[in-house]
Amino acid sequence: MTERTHPPFLVAVVEDDHQLASTLARQLARYEFEPVLLDCRQDIARAVDDISPHIVLLDINLPKYDGFYWCRRIRESSVAPIIFVSARNAGMDQVFALENGGDDYIVKPFDMDVLVAKLRAQIRRAYGSYANAPDVVRDAVESLAFGPFELNVRKMQVGFQGHWTALTKTEFELLRTLMEAKGAVVSRDLLLMALWDDTTFVDDNTLTVNVTRLRKRLTELGATDVIRTVRGVGYQLVVEESLG
Repeated sequence: MTERTHPPFLVAVVEDDHQLASTLARQLARYEFEPVLLDCRQDIARAVDDISPHIVLLDINLPKYDGFYWCRRIRESSVAPIIFVSARNAGMDQVFALENGGDDYIVKPFDMDVLVAKLRAQIRRAYGSYANAPDVVRDAVESLAFGPFELNVRKMQVGFQGHWTALTKTEFELLRTLMEAKGAVVSRDLLLMALWDDTTFVDDNTLTVNVTRLRKRLTELGATDVIRTVRGVGYQLVVEESLG
């Protein structure tokens, strides 16, 4: 057996065909994913929130509510990629899946290699690297702490003195970069590169706007004046200020 070069990615499987779900779980494990089969009769959105998977495989035809409904519910608290897996091959079903918060769609029956390729592509987009790349550890870690702040990486939430709030993807990446610097000043150029893959057409004012939004979000948690502007250089996360 080959040694793992990365932590296993948690895959939530929402499939009401028990035989197919079990087969899919075995196949995913062979590719070094960590599958978790969810009970389709329960509150799927709550189950996803409880386990915080890296990615979700979601059927459409489910008991009580369909996959489109559950996708919208999951999106209320999670930004994990969602791939619809369904026997329904109509174009409008695929359009509806994407418009309701899905990231990709694969039609049953499918080639397992194709599904794995889609999983890895979504992981690359969401977490910044392919599944077998060494630097994926940064994105597979569940939490990051600095001073009184704790960052839940999977849920993109920040905690401060027992209170939590969800962040947008840009706010999350901005705060994570500042937290990883552990009090050091982070240049505007570095932040721009961390937040946007292509900074060619990014207005410098865009960063300022997002810093302002993050400051407001942290202030709502009770952490005021914690992001300090270093004029002409960049920004700094100052934990002493947050502790009063």
